[in-house]
Amino acid sequence: MSETATTPWLTVIGVTEAGTNALGPEARAAIEAAEHIFGPARAIGPLLTEGKKAEAWQTPLEAMIAQLMAVRGTSTVVLATGDPMWFGMGATLARHLAADEYEVIPAPGAFSLAAARLKWPLQNCAAISLHGRRIETLEPHIQPGLRILALTGDAETVRGAAALLEARGFGGSQLTVLNHMGGSEESRVSFSADQMAETGIADFNTLAIDCVAGPNALLRPAVPGLPDEAFVHDGQLTKREVRAATLAKLAPAPGLTLWDIGAGCGSVGIEWMRGAPGARAVAFEKDAERRTMIEQNRLALGVPGLEVMARLAPDGFVELGAPDALFLGGDVANENLFEACWRALKPGGVLVANGVTLEAEAALIARHAKLGGDLARLAISHLDTVGPYRAFRPRMAVTQWAVSKPHQSEDQD
Repeated sequence: MSETATTPWLTVIGVTEAGTNALGPEARAAIEAAEHIFGPARAIGPLLTEGKKAEAWQTPLEAMIAQLMAVRGTSTVVLATGDPMWFGMGATLARHLAADEYEVIPAPGAFSLAAARLKWPLQNCAAISLHGRRIETLEPHIQPGLRILALTGDAETVRGAAALLEARGFGGSQLTVLNHMGGSEESRVSFSADQMAETGIADFNTLAIDCVAGPNALLRPAVPGLPDEAFVHDGQLTKREVRAATLAKLAPAPGLTLWDIGAGCGSVGIEWMRGAPGARAVAFEKDAERRTMIEQNRLALGVPGLEVMARLAPDGFVELGAPDALFLGGDVANENLFEACWRALKPGGVLVANGVTLEAEAALIARHAKLGGDLARLAISHLDTVGPYRAFRPRMAVTQWAVSKPHQSEDQD
């Protein structure tokens, strides 16, 4: 049985700095037919002079969505900057509307225009948004030789990016600020991160960064296994080698959610989010001082979106949805906690638990016998000295259990 096609009531139109006068015939026809037109003040200005009825977006974002929903089902146009589906209004609307309710007419976006101006192959660049986001979002992308194109909020974003690069030892990185691309006021200014330009930076700009690592640069690879020293901690953290093995079993991927139970300083959740774009993590930690450490670490390591929960597990799981992956690094022998974690986990999701005590190991062996999965012992030794000699000194062995939660069969109650 075929579904009846729905005629889109909304058209999202990308507009460059050249304005609505530069739009093509398809976009102009949609505007002529629209009962309602919404957009930023600079985009709707020319339409108002033509005598058309148009409304500027209200703020904040929730108010914009309310404006649009009030006319849902009527012929409506939304004007957006550049390519609406790349950190734009179209991408936002995708979270609120069905795909068949609207169509999109894109214009060249800031990333495409910047790549064209600089002759940078766009497929080799990191394209990110710092607009409305903390500057620390840039941090995971600061890698030797990487080229970054970033949407910004204003000139202050550029200053923040330069300061962050210099603090990481990337002061020689070349920054190019592209102002008002595609418009009559288009201009650019270039400088190194450690020699910030004082003039020539407009509030409406796109930032291009060619990362250059200095001799003392602080390198933080995107792959899991950051040095323990990268985290503020009180000793309660999953150590580097074990953390890398743990993240390999958890398998971060775009859009997936991890619960880190007894998060300590937040190292596993932070590396989960650094490991895949759009990955989400929730850190459960009952100790207030450690929650403060997590908050410090999530900013310093570029994942300000990491959620920190003071709730005590398992009662704290209520009304939080279900995670795709779950890491249990503390109180592993607690059967009530494990049962709550197992119930909360999505079918098909993965649970990884690390234990160092005999009680924790016994619990993991018993759970493995019942539920299957992979059971391993991780024994790490580090170089140390014994008098005038060198020797490997072992750390406490870690018993690691990784298991996927099965999907229920269709005939199972």
